Amino acid sequence: MLSVRIGEDLKEKMPKYKHVNWSEVIRRSIRKELKNLERRDLARALLLNEKYLVKPDEGFSSVKEIRKWKELGWPRG
Repeated sequence: MLSVRIGEDLKEKMPKYKHVNWSEVIRRSIRKELKNLERRDLARALLLNEKYLVKPDEGFSSVKEIRKWKELGWPRG
């Protein structure tokens, strides 16, 4: 349960639009804001991940690395 306080000016205008479900308007607004905040958190996490990402040395080849490990018998199953 959540209570919301609004100013008198808004309260006076709302009865004019009796067909509007004001609770749903508030719920939608909260959902939208939460979605925006979650996107921002995800973007921040991705930026942090990028900042601390270890980049391979110049000339590194993932194909050569995989072949090397396969020749050594990895993964062992």
